Amino acid sequence: MKKSLLFLLLGLAGCGESFLEVQPTDRFTQETFWKTREHAEAGLNATYAALLNGNLYGGNTSIFWDVLTPNTFMYNNPNGFSNVAQGIHDAANTGIINNLWGACYGGIGRANNVLANVGAIPMDETLKKRFAAEAKFLRALFYHNLRTLYGGVPLILDVANETQASQPRSKTEDVLAQILKDLDEAAPDLPLSYGSTERGRATKGAVLALKARTLLYAGRWAEAAAAAKAVMDLKTYSLFPDYRALFYLENEGNSEVIFDAQFKFPEFAHGFDVNLDQFNGAAPLPDLVNDYYLTDGKSIKDSPLYNPQKPYDNRDPRLLATIMYVGSQYKGAPVTESQYPQTGFGQKKYTIYKDNERPAATKVEGQSELNFIILRYADVLLMYAEAQNEAAGPDASVYEAVNQVRRRVKMPDLPAGLTKDAMRAELRHERRIELAGEGLYYHDIRRWRTAETVMNGDIFNSKGQRIGTRRFNANRDYLWPIPSVAIQLNPALEQNPGYNK
Repeated sequence: MKKSLLFLLLGLAGCGESFLEVQPTDRFTQETFWKTREHAEAGLNATYAALLNGNLYGGNTSIFWDVLTPNTFMYNNPNGFSNVAQGIHDAANTGIINNLWGACYGGIGRANNVLANVGAIPMDETLKKRFAAEAKFLRALFYHNLRTLYGGVPLILDVANETQASQPRSKTEDVLAQILKDLDEAAPDLPLSYGSTERGRATKGAVLALKARTLLYAGRWAEAAAAAKAVMDLKTYSLFPDYRALFYLENEGNSEVIFDAQFKFPEFAHGFDVNLDQFNGAAPLPDLVNDYYLTDGKSIKDSPLYNPQKPYDNRDPRLLATIMYVGSQYKGAPVTESQYPQTGFGQKKYTIYKDNERPAATKVEGQSELNFIILRYADVLLMYAEAQNEAAGPDASVYEAVNQVRRRVKMPDLPAGLTKDAMRAELRHERRIELAGEGLYYHDIRRWRTAETVMNGDIFNSKGQRIGTRRFNANRDYLWPIPSVAIQLNPALEQNPGYNK
């Protein structure tokens, strides 16, 4: 779809009116729009465009999620992320909490509009089914984000009507059931892949991968393993050989990408490059850097290869592929102490810059167009390994899945004979390292129920200087508050425990 599918947003406002017009011809209304295949595709494209909302996968939100974990630090408070990291958020004062709710329901409303109208449009029936399946996948993705953060939310499955203004929250189990229903109904009508002119659309693999993630987050281990295995059995995806180059602009849509948010400069751009590099806005912390193993597969505490005088030698190659540190090469020059002052480190993943090439010009805000990967094959392998280990223990298929990910970067296989608990620890470590900077670790520490352990205390930079404090209230913070503005508009919404309305 990117760069070929240009999102056609639905505009219901038009130019001036004429007294002679019975049906205006310079604008669309709900009654005049849903008539042709082109209308259906435009409505569906507008649903994809909702992914680019600055509070979902557009803007800089995608790269800020790790700020809510021990992985990265943010020196300011864009969209309220630092409030959440410090545990001082509430239902009224935190932008991302309020804004993500609205962004998801905006996407859900567009998907509902497609599903309510596409059936009556005279067009190819196979294509009609595919459009409906894509809309169901997108609706499931929006509801997955809502359920993960807020728990039970209102299940709105029809076009906007007045009864929705007083609709109460559904149980989280019912939201989960609807997500799975949408995904199960979508899968049969979606292809394994598209031609080059339709890249970025939902595929059967994307449906199965989102199903695996949804079930994993719900702790339904055997079902999550089965869904992830179904992706693997498609034989459609493979690990891209070069972990660093996986995120290069020229390698978008490579063999590992299952589904991504599509950007195109200048129409649909973001500021990842500026915020990660020039602003050092999501700065990696020593807590993450120190968690990268040595090349013998052991931690810095256990490996004889670790030299405190040369702490970055002999490390898991994913460290240098993800993080800039003083003395490393980036943008064709050694990194200096003054470049990344917040923590002493910078994140290179999701910037377009190369290690050994000087950029022709300095980027400015809103010039970047690198796609943000929402689902990729390495994550599927790790989801399978985790779910299968929890369901059946560390069998051979668990080892094979996680070792595939490790072999890509020439890390040694995990040792044989691990217990279920030991394998769990290794898999959690592997997810943190493989997916660092990709916005998933926050959801991991919440579903593992480890957030109150890893998120309470002071945080330090590379020189051991205290730069902030993190707080996580286990009695409250495993769910976000329902936005106060939503409750004001709909008093039937019940607030989550520990928050004021």
